[in-house]
Amino acid sequence: MNPLVIKRICTAIACLFVLLLFFLNCCTIVDNSEVGIKFKKFSVSDQGKLVTTPVTGFTFYNPITTSVYKYPVFIQRVDYDPFNVTTRDAAVFTMDPVLAYQLNRDKASDVFSKYRRPLKDIEYGYMRTCVYDAYRITANNYTSDELMASRAKFEFEVRCMLDKSLGDEGFIVTEFTSQITPPESLSAAIEAKNQAIQESLKAENLVKQAEANAKIAIAQAEGEAKALKIKADGEAYYNRTVAASLNELLVKQDAIEKWNGQLPTYSGGGALPFIDISK
Repeated sequence: MNPLVIKRICTAIACLFVLLLFFLNCCTIVDNSEVGIKFKKFSVSDQGKLVTTPVTGFTFYNPITTSVYKYPVFIQRVDYDPFNVTTRDAAVFTMDPVLAYQLNRDKASDVFSKYRRPLKDIEYGYMRTCVYDAYRITANNYTSDELMASRAKFEFEVRCMLDKSLGDEGFIVTEFTSQITPPESLSAAIEAKNQAIQESLKAENLVKQAEANAKIAIAQAEGEAKALKIKADGEAYYNRTVAASLNELLVKQDAIEKWNGQLPTYSGGGALPFIDISK
């Protein structure tokens, strides 16, 4: 093959390779789980703000003067390390929050213009400060007893503060939970109080049980007494009936023993028995 032709072919291949690299560097794909921020590297607005444009799908740009930064817009979850806050009466509570949020697509350009950092950096920078301040400020409005008695109300107020502070910056809070750990002294006092309540309930139950047993015993005694009375009344009636029968027999027996064997007579003649010995 002619060397000149070979040289031209190699030159063409090299040009195509350079064009391919340039094309790859000039194009990016932003899928629907992301938001792309296209910005000019060397240009700002009159107010000193970075000029940005949200983009999605296939995006072409000049890599020399322009760049595209991507933010995820699906839900992110952050489990912060525990930290301490102080209540109004100087009790120290430990908070262990978990935050779920997502970037507001409509404010993605503002977030990038202000921070120009990945979301992970923002999570442990500005967002963590917001979380800490919400706990700290809210806890300062409660005494330790009030906080323990109104945990749901406390967490609701913290959530409201986060919705406001993070929402203004372009972040939507989707879920917020926390584990609240009281100081050891307060935990011991609560445990002792609960133990006392349990013992009081136990003693109260024993008293109620004793009262119930006494009522049962009284009811049984009353039942037995009534049964005895009924039995005695029956026996008395029986004795009276038997006694009456015996008295009649005794009278007849005494008459028989005293009878001389002669029947009395009456004017019409004939004997008249004065007792009925057939009975």
